Amino acid sequence: MRDVKIGDRSVAQLGFGAMRLTGAAPFGDAPDRDTAIAVCRAAVEAGCQLVDTADAYALGLNEELVAEALSPYADEVLVATKAGQARPGDDWVPLGRPEYLKQQAHLSLMRLRLEVIDLFQLHRVDPKVPLADQAGALRELIEEGVVRAVGLSQVSVETIEAFREIVPIASVQNRYSISARNDEDVVDHCEREGIAFLPWRPLEISSRVVNAVQPVADRLDATPTQVALAWALQRSPVMLPIPGTASLEHLAENLAARDLVLDAEAVAALS
Repeated sequence: MRDVKIGDRSVAQLGFGAMRLTGAAPFGDAPDRDTAIAVCRAAVEAGCQLVDTADAYALGLNEELVAEALSPYADEVLVATKAGQARPGDDWVPLGRPEYLKQQAHLSLMRLRLEVIDLFQLHRVDPKVPLADQAGALRELIEEGVVRAVGLSQVSVETIEAFREIVPIASVQNRYSISARNDEDVVDHCEREGIAFLPWRPLEISSRVVNAVQPVADRLDATPTQVALAWALQRSPVMLPIPGTASLEHLAENLAARDLVLDAEAVAALS
């Protein structure tokens, strides 16, 4: 395990995604509140220093739950949240108007009980709003002291560099796993530029790769998801997976992947 730098902060390489604590399709209903709080606290107590949430998760209730579980926050805890995407029905809709992003940042600040948001991520780039306007709003939030660092989600290398012309980018959060490797170029770019890469859905194992993962798991006395997570952790020094769970048992399984080292034979099989 190594630390990953996010802006002027460094955190342990394995973080915690809080989305499932308030329920999220297709992962099932939310746990009871006491269980959700216990899981969130257990993740931090076990060394997950970055906790990832978003304003759109349960209409802000997820941020409130994180605050209830962890506030007042330990010095080593970095809270990351997101704005710029809403879910009025079954579909996610990008919302990148500058005034909306600023409004949501202040609402997140209140719900999370923070004086400044450690990492504020643009949940999706809004194709209907000029990129410069979205980047400018993020820069102004830094200048106003509302947020400490800015991240992007589901972006290309070209988009990252377009934003960096206007505002410093500390992190990128794209879908990436042992099964979903379309963004290899983004991972490599982030590594070269010292940008943290936070893969979402990092435990995904598709039917296409399960036949490669299972033998490795059997040989190393691990579960397939532990192998998938260990693979991500070894993929790059800027990789910071944020697996989410609402189960203490599943959390313990994920945390154990920190001690799983994939040898050359395993890496070759999984490549």
